[in-house]
Amino acid sequence: MSDARTTAKRLPAAPAQVLIVDDHPLVREGLAARLSSQPGLQVCGEAATVDEALALARAMRPALVIVDLALRNGSGLDLIKQLARERGAPRPRILVVSAYEGGLLAERALHAGAHGYINKQELQGSLLEAVRTVLGGSNYLGPELKQRFIDHAFISHRPARSGIEALSDRELQVFQLIGAGKSTRAIARQLHVSIHTVESHREKIRLKLNLHDGSELLQAAIEWARESFR
Repeated sequence: MSDARTTAKRLPAAPAQVLIVDDHPLVREGLAARLSSQPGLQVCGEAATVDEALALARAMRPALVIVDLALRNGSGLDLIKQLARERGAPRPRILVVSAYEGGLLAERALHAGAHGYINKQELQGSLLEAVRTVLGGSNYLGPELKQRFIDHAFISHRPARSGIEALSDRELQVFQLIGAGKSTRAIARQLHVSIHTVESHREKIRLKLNLHDGSELLQAAIEWARESFR
C-alpha cells in the first residue's frame, strides 16, 4: 500500500545546516569545503564576529554552530552564552574548534553551553566524528582532552580554586588577550568595554595570581598562552 505517509518515509532527510564562526577566512573556507562534501551536512553561513554570528544564527536556525574562541570583535565564550540563551526551539548544538588545546578554556566553554571541544590540530582526523557526535545529541571531547578531564577529576589534595582557575570568564578572556600581545586599548576595543574596565580586570587578575606589577602580569600571560598552544 502506498500513501502519503509511506512516500514521506522514502524521502531523504534534509541535510543538517551548519554555521561556521571563525575570524580567519582560510579556516572558514577549509571547514566549509570539508563539511559540504559530506552527505547530510550543509554549510548555511560563515561569520567572523559575534554580531555576524548571532544575526546568521537567528536567520538560518542552524542545527550546529562551529565556534572559535578568539573572534575579531569579541569572545567565543560570549557567543556561546548568547546562543545558549536564545529563545525559540530548537537551539543549535555548539562545537568549539580552537587553537587552544583545552583544559580550563574547554571547561569554561562547556559550562557556557557548548556541546563539544576540539583542538584545531585534531581536525584532520576527528572533525567529522566530533560533528556527527554533537549533532547526534552527545557531547564530544578529543581523547587527550577527555583524559585530562578524568585526571583533573581524580587528582587528590589539589586546591579547590587555585591561580588561573579563580579567574572569572571575563578575566580569563582579558588574560588570554594580554598573552596574545594585545594592548589595553586593543582589548577594550575587541571586547566592547571601556579602557577603565580592562584596567580593572587587569588589577583583579594581578591580585588573584599574586603578581607584583604589570610586567609580571604580562610575563605570566605570555607563558600561559604559550603552554595553552600545542
